[in-house]
Amino acid sequence: MELENIRWNEFDLKLAVECSNSYSNSTGLGCTVLSLEGDILYEVGYSCSCCAICSELGIDRANCVKVHAYGTSEAERFGGKYVYFCPMGLNCFVSPIVGQRVSAAKVTAGPFRMIDLEDYIAYDLKDLHGMDRDKVNVLLPLLRQIPYVAPSKVNSLSTLLFMAVGFMNNVSSANRMLDSQASDYIQGQISDYIIRLKNGTGEELPQYPFETERELLASVSDSDKPKAQRLLNELLGHIIFSSGGDLARIKTRVYELLIMLSRSAVESGASQEYTFQLTHEFFTRSQNVTNIDTLCFNLTKITNQFIDCVFAFSDIKNINVIQKAIQYMRQNYYNKVSLSSVAQIVDLSPSYFSKIFKKEMGCNFNTYMNIVRIEKSITLLRYENLTLANIATAVGFEDQSYFTKVFKRITGISPHRFMKTRGRIHAEDFSLHLNKLS
Repeated sequence: MELENIRWNEFDLKLAVECSNSYSNSTGLGCTVLSLEGDILYEVGYSCSCCAICSELGIDRANCVKVHAYGTSEAERFGGKYVYFCPMGLNCFVSPIVGQRVSAAKVTAGPFRMIDLEDYIAYDLKDLHGMDRDKVNVLLPLLRQIPYVAPSKVNSLSTLLFMAVGFMNNVSSANRMLDSQASDYIQGQISDYIIRLKNGTGEELPQYPFETERELLASVSDSDKPKAQRLLNELLGHIIFSSGGDLARIKTRVYELLIMLSRSAVESGASQEYTFQLTHEFFTRSQNVTNIDTLCFNLTKITNQFIDCVFAFSDIKNINVIQKAIQYMRQNYYNKVSLSSVAQIVDLSPSYFSKIFKKEMGCNFNTYMNIVRIEKSITLLRYENLTLANIATAVGFEDQSYFTKVFKRITGISPHRFMKTRGRIHAEDFSLHLNKLS
């Protein structure tokens, strides 16, 4: 089941998944996130669905669902945690996840044993459920997978889960409060802009502000959140006003705007894969959105995520990208190496790659590529049996005349003269010409 299809607005499922993974990895117990109806939203480790004992005995899983539901209600009664037995006599404990008003889901840990395996087989399986020895032998490999927890540690582990889920509940509650405040602020700005439109327009609707749209895309590229927020609110105000409050039309216009925002982010260096993932999640969630306020707030959140992607990339990854590009260029100088092909290697758009390459290297892509090829040609020019045409082709130039022109611009002398002197060119002269290129 995909995370974005769950009731994402009731609680933070991704945070619940992170909590479950951390708890399971730390304790060795299985962890399951369950809806209040008993549907498994996420599970990790040895969880209830891994236990095949019920199915082997023909016991309906609905019994397990009822027990987990009972455990949740008892946990709510007893302050947020509860240890209980499953229908097969194994142990679990549970802590409820608090939604906007009441419990929205639960995290269970288990099943596990608190007694020795032989005692569990003798008492729970044989005496209580009448399982014969042959059936036990068939189930023995599965039974050995059930985690064991010493009784002295059960209460501590239950408390640990309660504290982890409690922290998650507090984070979610704080995030909901901040989201509410942010949503009110956004709606206030949009409403103010709509009022200005109403006061300033006659019978005809105002034209769509394409210049504002272009400024918005530029602000995303520049990682300017305050400016992007203001411009986005103006565009949303215009869209809502001109659409007459028709939610279906507003969604269509918002989707169009989102695509442009995502492309602007990618053009500015954001991860294409991650940006596509965010866009896909927005489209999926928006299908169930029934009010304009939520739609506008969600668009603001994803715009800020796009900006964060751009900012993170420009601050952290540029150097690694340039190093990877340079390595590729130096290893493939004799082939046809273009800016577009190298940009594809480092997973960037050509325009953004060109921008950061010049910023980091002090010269444009083609100039640096020519410097690399001229450096390689200098070694070959010392060999008497090679012609200029051969050397030009060997280092990646398409013809000798262009090679000669580039060589003289970079080194200060022609390749023919360099060949005659067997490379006796002053190093400081060569460096001087390289410095002038930046």
